[in-house]
Amino acid sequence: MSQHPRRTTAFAAAALLVLAALGLTACDAANGDDGGTTVLRIGDPGNEGVLAYAKKTGVLEDRLEKVGAKVEWGGSYASFTATIDAVRSGDVNVLQGAISPAIGYLSTSDDLKIFTVAPRTTDPDAPVADGLVVPADSSVTSIDQLVGKKIAVNRGGRGEYLLDLALDKAGIEHDAVEKVYLNPAEAAGAFASGKVDAWWAIVRGYPLAVANGAKTIVTNTDVEDNDLTIFAARSEVVEKNPEALEVFQEVVADLVKEANAEPEKFQNVFTDSGPTATSGDLLEHDTESLRYELPPALATDADVAKVQQVADYFLENGLISKPVDADAAVARLGR
Repeated sequence: MSQHPRRTTAFAAAALLVLAALGLTACDAANGDDGGTTVLRIGDPGNEGVLAYAKKTGVLEDRLEKVGAKVEWGGSYASFTATIDAVRSGDVNVLQGAISPAIGYLSTSDDLKIFTVAPRTTDPDAPVADGLVVPADSSVTSIDQLVGKKIAVNRGGRGEYLLDLALDKAGIEHDAVEKVYLNPAEAAGAFASGKVDAWWAIVRGYPLAVANGAKTIVTNTDVEDNDLTIFAARSEVVEKNPEALEVFQEVVADLVKEANAEPEKFQNVFTDSGPTATSGDLLEHDTESLRYELPPALATDADVAKVQQVADYFLENGLISKPVDADAAVARLGR
């Protein structure tokens, strides 16, 4: 028997308090809370674009401080889909992407809210954003020649969505091609090594593939692309400090407008040498894309209908197994 029962009891109580405090700290971190300050946790923006410029200049931090919020820049992720695990853990609580990959996430979870949308530019002078490509030495010249072939896409994301739309337009069943599900980085490697016959390249994968000699078969401009660009946030952030997200939208929109006029200064933001620097065709593509990019606006009821349209397509075509209620998935701030 212990000779110091009171000391043992006191030690146990103290240990429980420490564990409880650690639990609360972990919970606060996932919820974007830091001692009362809302923390917007955003993936590293890399070396180009408006978020990279915001990170370098500190403009987001300056504006957010006035509404009790701050930014923490996190790890690097190739796409919205690749960021999902970080969203689930709370390491990222604000992210950019498109409606399509958000629908895949929202079909299994309700802890994410879309709060801004931006239409994709229809200006004919703007660079093409996404496309179905084949190797330079491929004999394929049309999508119907890919029946029975392997096509790399990101599962339940923009690549698979656009491929299915292109197959619909050509009157081809979705299962007439063999979809190979890979994230953008994996798909680039599989395409370069000849492990797939084609690739619906998204984000920066498309201009890189074209710059390396790939041939384009179909692009997003050839189909009825309803996939708006979005920012989404974890529900806890929306509920705790919606004003911080409104400020975030204002800052990003202002920077996009600035980038429309001077896109060059949003390139190679941190360095113009090394593996993250761009040059040549890719630099030109990034520069011209920013020149025509449209600024994000807070989501409205009209945007809810567009989100629902994409969600319904996903459900009808087996890309998700459960329906998504766009009205619940979209936060309409500033009302």
